[in-house]
Amino acid sequence: MDAATHTRRAHSFNAAAGSYAAYRPSYPDALFDAVEDLAGRPLSGARVIDVGAGTGIASARLAARGAHVLGVEPGAGMAAQYRLDHPGLPVVRGDGNALPLRDACADFVTYAQSWHWTDPERALPEALRVLRPGGALAAWWNISDPEEEWVAAQGARLREWFGAGAQAHGAPGARAAHTLQQTPEPAQDPRYGHARSRVLAEKTDSASRTVRWSRRIPLDHHLANLASHSILLVHDESTRNNFLAAERAALLAVFPDATIEEKYIVELTLTRHPAR
Repeated sequence: MDAATHTRRAHSFNAAAGSYAAYRPSYPDALFDAVEDLAGRPLSGARVIDVGAGTGIASARLAARGAHVLGVEPGAGMAAQYRLDHPGLPVVRGDGNALPLRDACADFVTYAQSWHWTDPERALPEALRVLRPGGALAAWWNISDPEEEWVAAQGARLREWFGAGAQAHGAPGARAAHTLQQTPEPAQDPRYGHARSRVLAEKTDSASRTVRWSRRIPLDHHLANLASHSILLVHDESTRNNFLAAERAALLAVFPDATIEEKYIVELTLTRHPAR
């Protein structure tokens, strides 16, 4: 993906922030258990910087675990939705490549479905700068379970409509632009052409976990979730609507009761700041 396309897709969410908040999946309790286990400390009482916080889906879950959360979000539309949905949680405009924060102010820096929008060569030093000694940088992604046959079929249709490179950047199958260190190979989602390398650190040890979970939702809810991905958002309304109508018909043939079980594998990678 070229830089112009990357930027266009990154900004596409601002016009669809309400749908993003309403239809994107959240994260299971087991994920946050894994974060605490790998970090060797609880989230309760911790100061957490949630970068690329979007509409606050992960921020709210972190706060529910007792963390003191500050969201950092570059997009005006997404930040406005964050404030609307979570008036008790602070959020500031900024991005992971240049965090608007002082040194050593956080116990955790988290990236929920957002690390891929950064330049890792800039974002990693920034995360380490704001982390206290012994703190942790954690990034995770919800990945659709590639063993589901309907997921593979949906992938084929996405490629038919949007080309061989069609992918939800940073979700299933997206490949990072910079390779500094690869964690164990992630699950491959056959909807998107190739596996994505998780990139977090150069000369820094990282640990990884996967957590499986699922949710049962109406078909139209699933389609709205799909429509909130940048690969659709950057296309014109007519193209989006035509694809979604065709996709609805295809899925109804598989799910005649119009209810879908979305199965996810959450991929978590965590890097600890060396304690002095």
